[in-house]
This record gives sequence, C-alpha cells and structure tokens, in this order.
Amino acid sequence: MIIKEITSKTALSPSKLPGLDYALNPYIGCGHQCVYCYVPSVLHLPQKEWEEIIYVKRNLPLLLAKELTKKKIGTIGISTVTDPYQPIERKYNVTRYCLEQLLKYDFPIQIQTKSDLVLKDVDLINRFSHSDIMMSIGTSNDSDRSILEPNASPIKKRMQVFEELKEYTQIKTSVFLGPLYPNMIWNQIQKLLDIFIEKNVSTIMIDTLHLKPGLQQSLKSIIQEDDTLSNGFIDHVFTSSNWFQNITDQIKKYVNEHSSQIRIQDAF
Repeated sequence: MIIKEITSKTALSPSKLPGLDYALNPYIGCGHQCVYCYVPSVLHLPQKEWEEIIYVKRNLPLLLAKELTKKKIGTIGISTVTDPYQPIERKYNVTRYCLEQLLKYDFPIQIQTKSDLVLKDVDLINRFSHSDIMMSIGTSNDSDRSILEPNASPIKKRMQVFEELKEYTQIKTSVFLGPLYPNMIWNQIQKLLDIFIEKNVSTIMIDTLHLKPGLQQSLKSIIQEDDTLSNGFIDHVFTSSNWFQNITDQIKKYVNEHSSQIRIQDAF
C-alpha cells in the first residue's frame, strides 16, 4: 500500500445521504480493501489506484476550522466514501484532529466505520451534544468477512464496540447492516438483530451489494473457492432475485415486533 500526503481544497461537501447535511472524508482510498467496494466507480477513480494508494489529507483539520465559521449547523457524516478509522488513522490522526475542530462548534456528527479503532476517540466523541457511531456489519461469519473485507476489524471486535460504548450514554449507536452478505440465512440474521436490540442501537440501516461495472467478474474470482459464499452470490446477486427485498421486509417486521426504540431505514 502506497501512502501519499496531499493538500485538499475543501473539507466539507454537501451530502444527499439520509440524515446527513455534510460529508467529511479525511482520506481518499481505504486500507480495508473490501473487494465489493463501489466507491472507485462513484469517484471515477481507477480500481487499481483505489486499491494501492491512500491519499492523506494532511491539511484537512486546518481547512475545516476555516469552513466551520461559515457553515450552517447540520449533521456531518464522517465519512461517506472511505473509512475514517482505517489502519493509517492510528498514525496520522486526521479524523481525530477534525473532531477537535468540530467540537468547538458542536456540529452533530455521525461516524460510520468497520473498525474498533473508533474507540480511541470516545473521549472527544462523548463531548458532542449529538453524536452517533454507526458500525458497518454485513455478516456474522468472520471467515466470510476475511474474504470480502480482508483488512477490516473482525466482526467480534465490532460487536465489542457496542459493549464498550454502553457507559458513554451521550453517544448514540447504530448499525449499517450492509452490504448484507447474500449467503446469510434468516437464523443468522435474526441472531444479529437480537444483539442489536439487546444493545439498544438507535437505527439499523439496511443495504445490499451495488454491482458497479467490473465488480461482478472480480468478485467471482475471489469467492469461487468458498461454496457457500459463491452460491449466495450466484443465487441472489449475479442473477435476478427478490432475496434482498424479502430479507429486508423480514428484518423490518422482526425489529418492529421486538423493539419500539429502533428505527429501520433503507440506505438509499
């Protein structure tokens, strides 16, 4: 992985994602290297560049400090096209330095991540009037996770984040249930939902895999040696299927029947 430090021209950009007014992305590229990632297509970046180079926006905290004086208060998504707590955050701390600037104006924040590294900043996050840590979890099977999300935190560590945050009552927790792995069966999904209900998360956002150009072929080559994973993709992703919609309906029904506190939301 090649690391390059760059100078960014802007810090905050408008966001059209549900519940977010602004997007803040400390990095371009992602060390988690999730093989289903469609962000390169969205940003019009070569897939190879996205996989091999991470750009660190070293000037982002200073730039953010200037922009915040002129921005209307609104919820900031940290981050929307890369993980703010990917491994290099441990060295560069760009996300943390941005949090320090945001705290001065107490902007509402929603942090989305696949990493338990977020716990290093709970001292700051807990001081915001409105903060939400959203953990991305698409499967309960860590063997599958290691195939599709090779450098992201194990599922067990992500689950531990909810436990660690129980004492920080100021911080809301939520789940990005996605992309939901297509080989997940209902019993496995139900067990995940029971954990989320027990942890009293505020929101569960559901999403499926988005097959942008070129992804299907690369996914096929990666998953072909795992029969269960391969069959799930073949049956529910690579061919026309109502699986995701049916599972989404089941999830909504189950959560609504077992919790009056959790809000269910579609990602798009």
